[in-house]
Amino acid sequence: MTTRNRQIQNFTSNFGPQHPAAHGVSRSVLEMNGEVVERAEPHIGLLQTEKLIEYKTYLQALPYSDRSEYVSMMAQEHAHSSAVERLLNCEVPLRAQYIRVLFREITRISNHSLALTTHAMDVGASTPFLWAFEEREKLLEFYERVSGARMHASFIRPGGVAQDLPLGLCRDIDSFTQQFASRIDELEEMSTGNRIWKQRLVDIGTVTAQQAKDWGFSGVMLRGSIHHFEPYTEGFSVPAPSTYTAVEAPKGEFGVFLVSNGSNRPYRRKIRAPGSAHLQGLDSMSKHHMPADVVTIIGTQDIVSGEVDR
Repeated sequence: MTTRNRQIQNFTSNFGPQHPAAHGVSRSVLEMNGEVVERAEPHIGLLQTEKLIEYKTYLQALPYSDRSEYVSMMAQEHAHSSAVERLLNCEVPLRAQYIRVLFREITRISNHSLALTTHAMDVGASTPFLWAFEEREKLLEFYERVSGARMHASFIRPGGVAQDLPLGLCRDIDSFTQQFASRIDELEEMSTGNRIWKQRLVDIGTVTAQQAKDWGFSGVMLRGSIHHFEPYTEGFSVPAPSTYTAVEAPKGEFGVFLVSNGSNRPYRRKIRAPGSAHLQGLDSMSKHHMPADVVTIIGTQDIVSGEVDR
């Protein structure tokens, strides 16, 4: 009897685009060696959002910001509006600045409530998801009261905001903050100290500090403490008629590079989306892990396909 040497070849498998853990219509091609991931190649879509904006006026382009990252809507509106204001060299009224910051932080809580608990659900914990969505519903109600829309508000506009706050809203927001702290403690108790949660996350998809810098990570993939993020609008000074304006969105640095040609439409609007940078690291972070770990790695990156495709 003779034994022939056979070379075992890797095989490829599709992760998505309709996978429930893909966070939108996201597709990755996994090269597998048995049950171990050897390579992960993300395939981004063809939404062409940036090109569509070139055919809209500056105000008509605002709703595209809501829809590019449809979990952190007003943070994206703020980036677009701030870029337009910088080109116009106009100053936003102080009250409007306070309202913008207020709703950006409401947006931040809403985003993290969804991202963290859907991530927990991806690894098998469903209870935090249900609890957090109960609180997130209250935040979406605040959106609705100022704009009439639960998600795509188009509330933060160039020059300020669409309208003043309705009577009683600040009181209700204060009431929400008083009781929300106890819900955070409950969610942390359900997840942070959970043995299964730790088994699924500890030492899975690790990156070095240098890799994080090389890939342009920001936000959830870079900061370990809330004290290190930028709570205010900031950007690089670029000679007119172009500007780069960045805000600290919930997922990371969301930047808008806006080029004007003197007309009522932007000549170019390039979006710097944090999710696009985070997804670059999927290959390295997934290597030598199981397919089930790819689910939690994508959850850690906190991507939304709309901003990745752009």
